[in-house]
Amino acid sequence: MEIAKTTQSGLARQVKVDRSTLSQLLRDDGPRLPNAQLVAEIARALGCSADWLLGLSALPQQAADLMAGAMTFTEASRALVDEQIFAWHREASGYKIRHVPATLPDVLKTRDMLHWEYKPELGRTADQAIGASQDRLELMRSGGSDYEIALPFFELEAFARSEGYYKGLPLDVRLAQIDRFIELHERYYPTIRVSIFDARRLYSAPITVFGPLLAVIYLGQNYLCFRDSDRVDTLTAHFNRLVREADVPAHGFADHLKDLRTKITG
Repeated sequence: MEIAKTTQSGLARQVKVDRSTLSQLLRDDGPRLPNAQLVAEIARALGCSADWLLGLSALPQQAADLMAGAMTFTEASRALVDEQIFAWHREASGYKIRHVPATLPDVLKTRDMLHWEYKPELGRTADQAIGASQDRLELMRSGGSDYEIALPFFELEAFARSEGYYKGLPLDVRLAQIDRFIELHERYYPTIRVSIFDARRLYSAPITVFGPLLAVIYLGQNYLCFRDSDRVDTLTAHFNRLVREADVPAHGFADHLKDLRTKITG
């Protein structure tokens, strides 16, 4: 009533009951139980949840407001690690980050790889954006979070062969990127772990799960963000299955890359 800026008399008029009825409901010594219709009317008048009024929920928001807060659309930038992604990483500092990237994981890319991939979109500002993003990537890597990445076979194969999305990617950039993957694996494993799964058996859209706090699905121009525990748990379980059934487990990532390097150099 204080938050809604109303009084007992004002609320009684809104829900069309006597003021004495409300007084009885608000008493601490053996309060009278209202009927369902009155609970619904009071909840509607005060803009809160009927379950909360009855002590069945710790959250006062109405169901529609809870859903709006639990699932949100956020605009996605093309500019590497944008402000929103960086903010989510800072929020989840210390928690495990689970990630299925849309392409190769930005956090592991070389500068030349980033330049080839993003310069067509960013133009003259590419170098500045890449420099700023690499600084952020370093901060993310040093933020106390473990990174577990699940990568589909077809993504690595297309990259290695310069096919599809990676058509025209020079051989020297591909080899340097593979060497960078191997270097980071040998330096950071098991803090950074990359598993490779077969998308023909288990498909995944690009997702990131920030510990127990939130889970994000990448749609291209937007992120679909979930903060309710049920959906975060569901997407965590989905990711964990990708890792559990991976054809190349994280400890074998470097060996797989060395084989891939040999294939493309002949």
